[in-house]
Amino acid sequence: MTIPPLGEADDRVLMQRHADGDPEAFGEIYRRHRDRMWAVAVGVCGDRELAAEAVQDGFISAFRRASSYRGEAAVTTWLHRIIVNACIDLTRKARPTSELTDEVVRLAPAAADATGRVDTRMAVHEALHALPEAQRLALVLVDMHAVPVAEAAEILQVAPGTIKSRCSRGREAIGIALADAGFGPEGTSRPRGSSDTSTQTRPQGGGHD
Repeated sequence: MTIPPLGEADDRVLMQRHADGDPEAFGEIYRRHRDRMWAVAVGVCGDRELAAEAVQDGFISAFRRASSYRGEAAVTTWLHRIIVNACIDLTRKARPTSELTDEVVRLAPAAADATGRVDTRMAVHEALHALPEAQRLALVLVDMHAVPVAEAAEILQVAPGTIKSRCSRGREAIGIALADAGFGPEGTSRPRGSSDTSTQTRPQGGGHD
């Protein structure tokens, strides 16, 4: 039986080869998926140093726990779950304060000028990371990284309907936060304290799901 080169092997095959003792198989898994895992980690953590640490911790954990992978989910889903959990552990210890990624800014309205763009980035950064953790994770996966709802549900180990609900609540909260920060629906700022009927009616209660 001819063994395919590492670069041509399926992810699941690579995981099995790693579990069987192939010293190079997991390195190929890392090369294939590190960039995407890094992008997800930056979105979850909001801080590049924390993200780098989370990716390192996550891949080390995946390397050590490879024998627990049963092939029931895609390798990428399994890796996402491990990286997201590493991010959660780190962000609970240290609240991120560094620069916002371009991906997160897509959640915000366009600003008219450079100063406005900076203000918008800061407002979205604060809004995203002020969200309950569950909502933030759902938004990072679904809105920022286009992970299908069903896969996000697998990663976060909740029902697809819960992911949809968390995304909806998170988007609404970010919209309210941007309005409070002075950003109108067209991306122009409005004077603080000015009346805006869109910010007068807000959901009461609502929980964090």
